[in-house]
Amino acid sequence: MLRRRTIRVILVACALAACNGAEAREQRITLRFWAMGAEGENVQQLVREFEHEHPNVSVRVQQIPWTAAHEKLLTAFVGNVTPDLAQLGNTWVPELQAVDAIEPLDSYVAQSAVVKASRVFPGIWDTNVLNDTLFAVPWYVDTRVLFYRKDILAAAGYDSMPQSWPMWREAMEAIKKKAGKRQWAIFLPTNEWMQPVVLGLQNGSPILKDGGRYGAFEDPEFRGAYEFYVGLFRDGLAPIAGNNDIANAYQEFARGTFAMWITGPWNIGEFERRLPPAMQKSWATAPLPGPSGAPSGVSNAGGSSLVIFKGTAHPKESWELIEFLSKPDIQRRFYHLTGDLPAQIDAWQDTSLAGNRYAAAFYTQLQRVRPTPKVPEWEFITSKIIDASELSIRGGMSTDRALAQLDAQVNRILEKRRWILARAAHAQHDSAATVRIR
Repeated sequence: MLRRRTIRVILVACALAACNGAEAREQRITLRFWAMGAEGENVQQLVREFEHEHPNVSVRVQQIPWTAAHEKLLTAFVGNVTPDLAQLGNTWVPELQAVDAIEPLDSYVAQSAVVKASRVFPGIWDTNVLNDTLFAVPWYVDTRVLFYRKDILAAAGYDSMPQSWPMWREAMEAIKKKAGKRQWAIFLPTNEWMQPVVLGLQNGSPILKDGGRYGAFEDPEFRGAYEFYVGLFRDGLAPIAGNNDIANAYQEFARGTFAMWITGPWNIGEFERRLPPAMQKSWATAPLPGPSGAPSGVSNAGGSSLVIFKGTAHPKESWELIEFLSKPDIQRRFYHLTGDLPAQIDAWQDTSLAGNRYAAAFYTQLQRVRPTPKVPEWEFITSKIIDASELSIRGGMSTDRALAQLDAQVNRILEKRRWILARAAHAQHDSAATVRIR
């Protein structure tokens, strides 16, 4: 009898253990995390550690090519199949916020010991603040600086990169005088919008004015920057070429076809891999010169951020993953995996970053970055900036005509925005009037 009772107790205990195990499995949740390009591939190594720290959470990372990411995100929103959280390019945040697709994050930040505005480069943090509300947390940062040939600059009589536009222009002219017929001072791809926009920001242009309602391209600030930019092509200091017109830019840089190139942090690794060993001591990086000199001119506040989508069943766990990926030690490891520069300032204490002479210019530049206009239409506007620049550089269109045409095109793009803002202001006025009557 005793033996039978013992067996019964064991069977009951096993049944309870099985139930508890089944309940634990039922409580385990799956986070859907969309990440782009190489980041989507490399973050999976870090996610495994997060899962170890959160045994009730499984993270399914979907890697999406950058070329398809924008369309896939919008399609997912329309189809109501967005992930729990995702990586977004900083310029995409206003677009997703405008359609009410992403969660405001201020309440999470207020309770966080990891994610704080004071721990991130101010200009980068500002990219994700819309109407005084935070909608995304910077994951990694990006901006543009000058990569240049120290030996060519020295041969032209300069031992360091000038800090003002006039001196920078003089240095480029000195380089051109010593260059051959098929050599130039600087490579500025004509099919990129970044250069004229950054120069405009440096010269005090808001790019868009009146709260993003109208283009500011004909205004003196952008006009002055645009004339400086186009003049580099007109006077033969930059080749009239886009990215697709030069088969191998690294090879041409090594040959001395051009001595300067405004580009981003990913090219630190590319230069180290693609330039000949004998040339590794012949190049350097420097913050962008500004219109009037020191301190250096501003540059763009780029990079990627992390957002939580509205409708997620797991906002708490999504935020915990964002916090995990924001830890300085995790950001340092992510840098070693990808080469992406950390958004957390504390992560820059890593010896491989603090002692990297090429990364130093980015650290300096990141203290002086500004967001591009935070409007949903920005992707369309950049294409019009490229078109206008190409017409001025390749087609010989006058500055007056090019900028007037650009303003007209951008104002048409922003027409719906003006209508929405006007209706919102009208509704707010009516609401205030009702309160006064009461």
